[in-house]
Formats: sequence, C-alpha cells, structure tokens
Amino acid sequence: METITLVLTLLVAVVASGLIARMLPFPVPRPLVQIALGAAVGLVADWRVTLDPDIFFLLFLPPLLFLDGWRIPREDLFKDGSTILELALGLVVFTVLGMGFFIHWMIPAMPLAVAFALAAVVSPTDPIAVSAIAQRTPIPKRMMHILEGESLLNDASGLVCLRFAVAAALTGAFSLGDAALNFLWVAIGGIAVGAGLTWLVGWSKAALTRRLGEESGSQILISLLIPFGAYLVAEHLQCSGILAAVAAGLTMGFVEARGNALAATRIRRTTVWDMIQFTANGTIFVLLGEQLPTILAGAADTVRVTGHHEPWWLAIYVVAINVGLAGLRFAWVWLSFRLTLLRRPESRARPNWRIIGAMSFAGVRGAITLAGVLTLPLAMKDGAPFPARDLAIFLAMGVIILSLIAASIGLPLMMRGLEMPAEPSGEAEIDAARIAAAEAAIAEIERTQHRLAEGRKDADAYVAVAARLMDVYRERIDQQTTEPEQMALLRRDQGIERELRLAALKAERGEIFRRVRDRELGSEAARKLVRELDLSETRLAV
Repeated sequence: METITLVLTLLVAVVASGLIARMLPFPVPRPLVQIALGAAVGLVADWRVTLDPDIFFLLFLPPLLFLDGWRIPREDLFKDGSTILELALGLVVFTVLGMGFFIHWMIPAMPLAVAFALAAVVSPTDPIAVSAIAQRTPIPKRMMHILEGESLLNDASGLVCLRFAVAAALTGAFSLGDAALNFLWVAIGGIAVGAGLTWLVGWSKAALTRRLGEESGSQILISLLIPFGAYLVAEHLQCSGILAAVAAGLTMGFVEARGNALAATRIRRTTVWDMIQFTANGTIFVLLGEQLPTILAGAADTVRVTGHHEPWWLAIYVVAINVGLAGLRFAWVWLSFRLTLLRRPESRARPNWRIIGAMSFAGVRGAITLAGVLTLPLAMKDGAPFPARDLAIFLAMGVIILSLIAASIGLPLMMRGLEMPAEPSGEAEIDAARIAAAEAAIAEIERTQHRLAEGRKDADAYVAVAARLMDVYRERIDQQTTEPEQMALLRRDQGIERELRLAALKAERGEIFRRVRDRELGSEAARKLVRELDLSETRLAV
C-alpha cells in the first residue's frame, strides 16, 4: 500500500506542477517546479524511492526516446546530420576529456578515472529537459531539431565513456583500441536491433491486418511494446538499448508512412502516447527532486572528501563544472558552425555569437545524468568503498538543477530580438500535396460512382451525389491555385470562418450537454454526437 500511495502522490505532484507553473507571475520551466515538488514530497512525507538505474532506464527512457525519434522530422534530422553527429559524438568525447582533467585538477581527492566517469555522465544533454525548456522559450525549428537530434544520440556515447571510465577505476587499466571497438559494436548493434525489430513488427502487423482486419487496441499496445522490446534485446546483446529505442522510433516513422493504420487507431494512439509522454516526463523530474533530501543530508560528509569542511565549497564546484561545460560547449559549437560554413563556399556569413550562446545554454542535463551517475558501483573489487561516489552523485545533481536554471534565464535573453535566417515555410509543399490529394479523391469518386451505379435503376442518384462531392474537391483545388494576393484574402476569410465554426461547435456541444442534464437525450447518443463535434474541432484547431 505504501508503494501504491507513493506512486499516486508522485502523479498528483505531476498534475500540480502544471497548475503551479501557470500560476507563477514569472515563467518557470515545469521541470524546476516538478523538482521542487518532489523535494517537498521527500521532506514532508519522509518517503525515499530507491532508484535502481537499470529499472529506471527500462521504465522511462525507451518509450520517451522512441516517441521523440518517431515524431522528430526525419528530413530535418538528415539535413543537419553532420552537425548533429559532431555534437552527439565529437562534443561528448571533447567534454569527457576536458572536464575529466578539469574536475581532477579542481578536486584532487577525486581519482582521475572517477573524474572521467563524472564528466561522462554530465556530457549528454537530455531530450526531455530540452523539450520542456522549449515549451516556454520560442526556439527556431531548425535549432530545435538539431538540439533534439543531438540529445537523442549523445546518450549512448556518454554512457559508453562512463562504462570505460568505471572499468578503468576498478582495474586501473584502459585500452583505447578496445574502447573504440566496443563503441562501434554498442552503437551499430543498437541501431540495427531497433531498426530491424521495428521493421519486422511492422511487416508482420501489416500482413496480419490484411488477413484478419485491424483492432485499434492491439495496434496501440504493439506500438507501446516496440520500444521496450528493442531496448531489452539490445541490452541482452550488450548493445546500446538507448540507441535501439531511438532507431526504433525513427524506423516507426518510415513504417507508418505506408498509411496502413485506420484513422481511429491513429487518433487513439496519439492520445495514449501524449498521456504517456506527459506522465513519464513529469514523474522523472519529480523523482529527481525526491532524491534531493537524501543527497543533501550527506553533504556534510561528502564535502570532507574534497579536503574542506564548509558545505559551500560544493556549490562552488557545481558552479565551476557548469561554467566549464558551457565553455567547452560554446567552443565546440563555434568550431562546428565554422566547419559547416567552410563546407559551403557560397556562404560567407560568420556564425552569430548569440546563436552559439543559445546553443550553449540549451545544453540542459536531466534524467540521463542522474540515472548514469547512480550506476557507479558501491565498492571496488577488493571490497573498499568506491572513491568519491557520493561526491559524484551530489555534483551531478547540482549540474542538473543549475543547468535547468541557467537555460531558463539565459535562453530567453539570447533569443530576445534575435533575427534568424528565414526558414522554408513548407506552404508550397502543403498546397501541392492538397491539390494532388484532391485530384486523387476526384478520380476515385468517379471510379467508385461508376462501379456502384452500374446496372442500378437509381444510377442518377449516384451521379448527383458524386458530382456534389467532386465539386467540394474542385473548390479546394481552386483555393490552392489562386494568386498570392487572393490567397492572403482567402486565408483571412478562412481564419474568420474558423473562429465562427469553433464558436458554433461550442454552442452545439453546450446544447447537447444541456439535453443530457435535462434527460432529453440519452448518454450513448450524446457520446456519439460529442465525439463528432470533438473531431471537427480538432481538425479546425490544427
């Protein structure tokens, strides 16, 4: 009962965080509110959740990374693939080396291998935290796609570096060749497992659906099981389960592009995944906050490892590590942008320092960092305590919180008044797709009308109904092929019509609910009518 009560309390904290974040007079990212609520839960209720890193990784990361990979625009990801790889691979190695030596120099009591381990866990950015910050700060789409792509891929490289740093701390030996080969196996194997499993499931699902029909509930459940299956298979093969989940999400986008699923399945599946994303994201940060009292309680003992006695030295170290991370990230992003411009001789523009600064502030740490640092072993092979483990956990938690605060303050300042290069709007592609879709619909209506009306006495009814439908699609084509000036007026009129339709739908729904309350309409009939209105409103709200 205590475990169930704790889980329900965490979920209530997730719900309350949204209300509190909207009530505050100044913008505060929801993750910071959730961390504060989690800390309050830990202090007031005196509950302690023992985070098993393996279970934590399995429960939360596969579905969230899978969903991010599924929903990220693949064409934008591949368009900026070189920049993303430079950040996801090069920056992680650069950060591990630079911060490892810096942390060891700053805290000599922390062995070099442990310093490298701490640098490895704070090197990956967190896609969940990045997305949460972006909700309150308008970030250009292309920059956001680069940040999301980086955070999806750099987890594996950071955790592989952590694995070898811990092995070096336990054995006192390190082989660069073995590390490189292991990294290739972990990365390539994880991607192959995620992509292969998703493609196999998609092919099997399509074959069974053609023979037996589709059941929405089963299809949604299959989509929920894919990331967990990819993660577990990859981990069993000693590959990266994280990369497997990301690759599964990217492959799912290609599989779903076939359009085999029913419309009802897609609507329900989207709703289910949105709920999972909201709940899991919030629970992660509430759990981070819940760990704070335990970590702070040992601060007095932890600071003695550094050779000091005043706890404020820990705050100095946290600030110094964050400054070091930001400095290394700024230097690498500047170098990456310079290399990108050199690869494009037609572009002579210099990288804007505010864009580079925004990219640096956006390097937010989150759940990956905490879960990674908790995997540090408790003892050495000879039974002695693992050196500076509590100190590493404290510093990692400090980096998470301070990076969130810095991004919350720094990103809005960097983005304020910043003029970004114009990005393709995609309106021409959308208009062309609408015209092509309408033409396909007209051709299909004509074919179906002839097939249905053949040999029937009331064939003229089929002709009349088909003509009305085709007129609707022809009107849509005419709207998309008007002159730019007329198109602007048309879009204005469509906006006015949208507001009027939304108001009308709201009035319809209010009347239906009134009839239910007055027992003039049955609940089953009302549910059907309200669903029709909700679908219409959803279409208008897009």
